[in-house]
Amino acid sequence: MPVPWFLLSLALGRSPIVLSLERLVGPQDTTHCSPGLSCHLWDSDILCLPGDIVPAPGPVLAPTHLQTELVLRCRKETYCDLCVRVAVHLAVHGHWEEPEDEEKFGGAADSGVEEPRNASLQAQVVLSFQAYPTARCVLLEVQVPAALVQFGQSVGSVVYDCFEAALGSEVRIWSYTQPRYEKELNLTQQLPALPWLNVSADGDNVHLVLNVSEEQHFGLSLYWNQVQGPPKPRWHKNLTGPQIITLNHTDLVPCLCIQVWPLEPDSVRTNICPFREDPRAHQNLWRAARLRLLTLQSWLLDAPCSLPAEAALCWQAPGGDPCQPLVPPLSWENVTVDVLEFPLLKVHPNLCVQVNSWEKLQLQECLWADSLGPLKDDVLLLETRGPQDNRSLCALEPSGCTSLPSKASTRAARLGEYLLQDLQSGQCLQLWDDDLGALWACPMDKYIHKRWALLWLACLLFAAALSLILLLKKDHAKAAARGRAALLLYSADDSGFERLVGALASALCQLPLRVAVDLWSRREMSAQGPVAWFHAQRRQTLQEGGVVVLLFSPGAVALCSEWLQEGVSAPGAHGPHDAFRASLSCVLPDFLQGRAPGRYVGACFDRLLHPDSVPALFRTVPVFSLPSQLPDFLGALQQPRAPRPGRLQERAEQVSRALQPALDSYFHPPGTPAPGRGLGPGAGDGT
Repeated sequence: MPVPWFLLSLALGRSPIVLSLERLVGPQDTTHCSPGLSCHLWDSDILCLPGDIVPAPGPVLAPTHLQTELVLRCRKETYCDLCVRVAVHLAVHGHWEEPEDEEKFGGAADSGVEEPRNASLQAQVVLSFQAYPTARCVLLEVQVPAALVQFGQSVGSVVYDCFEAALGSEVRIWSYTQPRYEKELNLTQQLPALPWLNVSADGDNVHLVLNVSEEQHFGLSLYWNQVQGPPKPRWHKNLTGPQIITLNHTDLVPCLCIQVWPLEPDSVRTNICPFREDPRAHQNLWRAARLRLLTLQSWLLDAPCSLPAEAALCWQAPGGDPCQPLVPPLSWENVTVDVLEFPLLKVHPNLCVQVNSWEKLQLQECLWADSLGPLKDDVLLLETRGPQDNRSLCALEPSGCTSLPSKASTRAARLGEYLLQDLQSGQCLQLWDDDLGALWACPMDKYIHKRWALLWLACLLFAAALSLILLLKKDHAKAAARGRAALLLYSADDSGFERLVGALASALCQLPLRVAVDLWSRREMSAQGPVAWFHAQRRQTLQEGGVVVLLFSPGAVALCSEWLQEGVSAPGAHGPHDAFRASLSCVLPDFLQGRAPGRYVGACFDRLLHPDSVPALFRTVPVFSLPSQLPDFLGALQQPRAPRPGRLQERAEQVSRALQPALDSYFHPPGTPAPGRGLGPGAGDGT
């Protein structure tokens, strides 16, 4: 739909130079060229397929410069569209090939045949125009007379009228000629935006101010603009102006763009991406980025926007030393949100992945530690292969790579002969291998044990046993006082369900239980990110013999089902407080590999979800319906030293009383009649 002239005037400003844009009348596309050339618009809508570059014999026309100009295409006197005129400047590259007969005999073979150097030069110019959400390609035919065909000289230009584009959009233009030459021109241009869409900041919030007239209906959409692939929609609403939309600063990322348009047929859509240079947006992007293991040899860097970065494997030794990049022999690779693979023969818990951007470490994950266990006290041997089957070995240590054998004073140097013997006898694990070298992980624990004398070993064992007895007694007393640790995970379906979860967590805290839930750690999660927060809480809970509680709701079941079906995260908001979505990449391997029993329990609320609705994989651990199965649920949380049955029933009644007001408020909001407050064993019938 054409834009009214007064809106274009507001967008383009009051400068008389800008307002004197040339007007084109009519919807037809046209072309014209500089004097001496002849040109023709062959096709105004072709497929954008550049094809391969094949050097053409003889001279060819090549684009040397792209030039654009804003014009107006008007269908009526007061209704015009902004249009981009494109001029392609051309030059001659290459030479005529001399006929073989003429070179051999010193003259023309046939005087009746026109020589190539007297023929005109003809070429096709392809223009590609991309402006979200449309893309067009056109084909122009140009003919240059023989008198103008001189190698390396400009022959003129061809002009195309014109590509229509929305106000505020970013357009990308590229051009090449056929027959092809090595050169291809690209140009990116930002068109002016309408002044009634403004972005302002107020503390931690960002406001989108739309100063449109009252009762003006329009659509507003937020999306992630992707370099590769279609944009990812994030939010869409049909509104009536004027409006002020508030965004939290934690939702900003560099590729977050705004699209607005009148709710009329064929309306022009305005697109702006105002956060590309916002430092907060770039910080949020790295907080949202995460590494996810796909197979034992491949992993995915997943983020809302494309991330130019460098990734490498590194070796993390126990003790807190920095992770050492494996260069050489493994080299860095450029990453832009893609699946990455390293040719690993075996994996090891000490192998980690580092992601750097602009020489700054942004992410580090030991992706294989979750499935292979904690870090090991192993030494990594780097084998380098040279010409004539020469090879050298060094041991990776915090001080560097120590050559073997060596007279240095490091631990690997002192045990160098034993490590070489282990390598030759096949006791080391080969992690990687190619023509340039290999990586070997050799265990070191046996050499530590050999240093103990039998007498000292007996004394230490006796002292350790005595200390263990005292420690167990102390731990039992401390555990009885502190209670068992419980990590509560849930999907934040809505604010009412969050209040219900908070009531359950508060009630469990009244028992000898230490409950961790993301509701009480929002500040910590915002600083660390949900993935790091969950990993730390899960590790601490399980190390202390605690239990992870999966609280299922319809939203949680949907997320789990999509993970199991597609192996990727479900679409939707992935904010800084979404601990349940962040936990799936770590929880699922525990269930798939049979490590969940004894460490996880499930639960759901009566009348909200039946336990049979939980995916079968998660029903390998007990799933309790609350509050009808509260005694059994509390018994599972307080294992292995469960209280007496009478005491357990008393605690269940205590939790039920504390939970009842929140249940009534959730299932029967104020103003609606509520049934009796008692919730017995029949409360979970799903009605």
